[in-house]
Order: sequence, then structure tokens, then C-alpha cells
Amino acid sequence: MRPVLYLLLLSFLSSNSLRAGLATSSPSLPLSTSSRWIVDGNGRRVKLACVNWAAHLEAAAAEGLGKQPLDTISGRVVALGFNCVRLTWPLYLLTNASLGSLPLRASLDGLGLFESAAAVAVNNPALLDLSLLQAFQAVVSNLASNNIMVILDNQISKPGWCCSKFDDNGFFGDKYFDPDEWLRGLTMMATMFNGTTNVVGMSLRNELRGPKQNISLWYRYMQRGAEAVHAANPNLLIILSGLDYDKDLSFLSESQVKLTFTDKVVFELHWYGFSDGGDWENGNPNEVCGSVVDNMMKKGGFLLEQGWPLFLSEFGVDQSGRNMADNRFLSCFLSVAAELDLDWALWALQGSYYIREGQLGYDETYGVLGWDWCKARNPSFVNRIAALQAPFQGPGLSNNSPYNIIFHPLTGLCVVKKFSSENLLELGLCADSEAWNYTAEQHVMLEGTKYCMVAKGVGRRARLGTSCGGSNSIWELISDSRMHVSTKLPKNGSTRGGNARELAEVNREVPSPLWSSCQYLGFVLVFS
Repeated sequence: MRPVLYLLLLSFLSSNSLRAGLATSSPSLPLSTSSRWIVDGNGRRVKLACVNWAAHLEAAAAEGLGKQPLDTISGRVVALGFNCVRLTWPLYLLTNASLGSLPLRASLDGLGLFESAAAVAVNNPALLDLSLLQAFQAVVSNLASNNIMVILDNQISKPGWCCSKFDDNGFFGDKYFDPDEWLRGLTMMATMFNGTTNVVGMSLRNELRGPKQNISLWYRYMQRGAEAVHAANPNLLIILSGLDYDKDLSFLSESQVKLTFTDKVVFELHWYGFSDGGDWENGNPNEVCGSVVDNMMKKGGFLLEQGWPLFLSEFGVDQSGRNMADNRFLSCFLSVAAELDLDWALWALQGSYYIREGQLGYDETYGVLGWDWCKARNPSFVNRIAALQAPFQGPGLSNNSPYNIIFHPLTGLCVVKKFSSENLLELGLCADSEAWNYTAEQHVMLEGTKYCMVAKGVGRRARLGTSCGGSNSIWELISDSRMHVSTKLPKNGSTRGGNARELAEVNREVPSPLWSSCQYLGFVLVFS
């Protein structure tokens, strides 16, 4: 029997020019929505490629002000390719006058964070004696000066780490979650930044949860919150979170929100590897990917099909690279994010905290910056997400006809044609990607040519050929994850007999797709 060759694949996307997306100029603000897309004042797609910056913990101040100057931090956000920050805030910063007026120095000293206060005096002396509310405004202002959009996220009421099912911060009516106070705080925050153009949206509440959560109260208060924010600042996108730690918006499939406005509404979901229990560590990764993606679509992804924007406002992984479950999750996540061309926000920017859960200088392994905030914690991770920071599709991006790219989530690169007599394929920058077409005959064709992708044999590089009638040029979609295709090698295309199953992987020294024996997710083709 002929060997069966397997190639990991993500579904085809309809796409405008990726190069046009990468060249996008500053959007015309404010933002609004058009069907499932977030658009600027000219009707052009704006993709939110954000990073979360925490300012809701015990100090009630943006993390990292003792590590680096504020403008340096903002500059690093830009250098890492993010165009916006989801800036968190505790409700009491607005509704408790004594907290909001407390100087940053006093807040840190009151927590015994004397070294942090001294470090802020070195790196951000102008902020140290500002009130907490003024310091928060200064962060927003500096992000604006660096042309970074801001989404204000009400993470919690009482400052502290979020979240626990029993922290009394989780749902309307909890000890620290009075609905009327919440509405007042939202109104105050929206009013404060009315006229601040880089503040483009507000997430009404992070990760609703706990024993009191129910759908009826969700509709009652989230609709009131949306109307309150819109009345105070009609320029803002209104971002509505779901139930169960923002993993569930399924109830909207039967009954949508009823608001006096529609072109500002965005829904948000959170998705982490640990959201799926121990599946990623214990299960077959391809089966798990197929299952969790199906569940995500049922819980919230369906909103895209209904014409609503969906913002994946938190995802993240342990960037040490030692967490097998997170490593597996990330490949699946990046493929889905590319296929759906989602707006997203990475958790998190901060490499460390002043104090978290009682630990001083807590090291955030999910942070894109290292503990000292000097550089990227894991440069290869930054490379992997870089291609997803530009829009693949949407209104106003390009007049070119849609085409496909082939994306490799394990490196963040795309399949490109190597200019040689052998027509070999290799991995390169997605901005330089070829245009591909997956035909009804299951050929992967180089757009506008007679060349197709062919497999020549085990241990040999993928290449282009014009003999597209053989079985080794027919690629069939398979597997639970729908991220694989397979082909059959001709009898003389392998040095081994039997019904061998092969998988494409990447040569780390010469980045190009090879055919070889392996067990899991060596090479993922993403059509976008």
C-alpha cells in the first residue's frame, strides 16, 4: 500500500490583502461596528490586537511603574506590535472618593511596598505624588501620545487579584458588587474620558461568575450598564461579557440584547488552556482542539455568523514554554484566531506585579514582558502572534480579490515560494506570502499559475509542481480538529513500504516544510 502523508491545516478564510492590512495607517476615530466588524470613521476594518495591562490589584495603579518609565512601557507596547491596551480598573477607584484621591505613594506605602515606591520615584517621579485617579489618567494620556488605543475594563470592584467564584466580586448583588454603585462608576469613568479620542471602548465587567449568576439579571443590568455608558460617552464601543468567567454567551442565541443603539455593541469571550480542564494535557490534542473549538463556537463564536463583533478579550499561555497543555492549546488557538480573524487581547503585558495574592514582586509567567519589564519574556512567542496582529479581511482593506495564505502557528511564519529551479517551499514572513487557492478538486494551487503543492517523499521538502493529476497532489481535509490534510505518496515516493502515516514538520535550521514521521502538530497550514 502507498504511504499516507498528513499535513496539518487550518480551514480556508476569505481574505483581503495581508500586505494592505500591515500597512494600515492610524484609524479615524471613534470606532463603530458594521456587521461583525469593528470599523473606523471611514468604514475601514480596525482589528483590535491588544494586550491587557493590569491596574486593578491592591495598589489600584498600573503595574510596572517602578520597573520602567511610563513612556518606555508604552513604547514597548508599540514595538511588540500591539495597537491597543485593555487597561483594567477597580470600580472603587471611581466610586470611593478616598481611594481615588489617595496618592500613589501612600497606596504603595500602605501595602508595605516601600521598595516599589522608591522605584517609582526613580522611574516615574512625576506620578508618585499624584492621586491614584490622576495616575490612571496619566497612563491613558501617555498611551495616547504613543498612538495606542485604550479599552477600559472594569475588572473588579474591590481592588485585588481577579478572579474567584467566592470572592464576593463576581455577580450583581455580591458583597462588593452593588449594581447601582456599578452603574454610577461606569458613568463616571465614561464621562471622565469623553473627548479622549484614544479611549475607544469600555468593557462593562470582567468575568461575571459565582453562585448568584443568572441570565435574567444579566440582561437587566448589562443593558442598563450599556445605556449608561452610551449616554455618558456615545463615542465608545460597549463591550459586553458573558457568564461563567466570560466563557458563555450561548443564551444570546435565543434572545439578543435590546438597546437604543446598535452600531457600538461588541461581545467578548475569554479562552485559556485551563478553561478546558485537563483536556489539553490528558487528551489527544487534535481531538481536544476539535472539541473545544466546537464548544467555543456554541458558547459565543456563533455571534460572528449572526453579524456581531466578537472580541476575545483575554487569552494567554505560560510563556516559559514548559507547560505542555498551554503549548498544545496555543497552536489550536492561533489557528482559530487566524481562521476567524478575531479581534483579541493577550493576557498580559505585565511581567510582574507590585504585589499579587500576598507575594511581593510576583513574576507573571503569562506576561509578554519579563520580570524587569525590559524586554520580551519569550521572543519566539512574539513572533508567533505577529502575523495575527494585522487584519486578514474586512471592509476597506484592499481592492484586490480575496486570496489565501498558509500560516504556521508554531513559528508565526507563512509558506512562501523559494525562488529556485526546484520550486521548493519554505517558511517566511506572512507579509511576503504567496496567494494560494484550495480547489474543488482538493489541489493546493499557487494562485494564477499552473503550479500545485506536491509531496515527493519522506524526508524531502514540499515543493511546487505542474503535474497535478497524481494522488500526491490531492489534499483531503481530515481529523477532528479540521486542521489536517492528507495525501497519498506514489509507490516510488517513499523508501518504506506499508501503510505509513506521515506528518509534515519544520526543519528548525532551514525553515521549510518537510515530510517525516512524527506524532503531533509538527506543521500547521492556515489558509487565510
